[in-house]
Amino acid sequence: MPTIDVYNAGREKVSTVDLDDAVFGGEVKEHLLYSAVRYQLAARRAGTHKVKGRAEVSGSGKKPWKQKGTGRARAGHKRSPIWRGGGVVFGPTPRSYAFKLNKKVRRAALCSALSRRVQENKLVVLDKLELPEIKTRQVVDFLGRFELSDALVVLDSRDETVLRSARNLTNVTVLPSEGLNVYDVLHRQNLVMTQAAVEAVTARLGGN
Repeated sequence: MPTIDVYNAGREKVSTVDLDDAVFGGEVKEHLLYSAVRYQLAARRAGTHKVKGRAEVSGSGKKPWKQKGTGRARAGHKRSPIWRGGGVVFGPTPRSYAFKLNKKVRRAALCSALSRRVQENKLVVLDKLELPEIKTRQVVDFLGRFELSDALVVLDSRDETVLRSARNLTNVTVLPSEGLNVYDVLHRQNLVMTQAAVEAVTARLGGN
């Protein structure tokens, strides 16, 4: 069972916490990480691409010339795909790229991502993270104290003050514990969690 230090926002050690092996100390399975990231990115795709087929483009349905005797190739109408301005054959149409990934697989992938951050010593646990006002400088100073170039900050619940203070920073993502996902964990090099968020995530993923 991994044991790591718990700090306050000033980077002073206040206690330690035992992380659940089932959530933070498991085997890192690369194929699950790949499947989970692909699942998330596919679900984000809008799928609104569209082209017009031969039945949808504008143009006369009249036969341009008679079938035989002109020396030219036979043609039925101007909307043919082989003509300039005609319809597109097998072009993209609106569709959903989302696919199903079993809940157990998604849970195991998130545990693998969290375990990787623990193994890399990239997990920082805070007793709490509270800001007195909405100010980006406070988040920048916090990252500087912990020497973090970028971070995913996970709180036990949605905190508008922290969220709005960090929203202008391209190297910081702030999420509540219920929004924790594989893509964001892997997208950021460092993971910062409050102690309450660790407990909430452990309960969510079936740890003890």
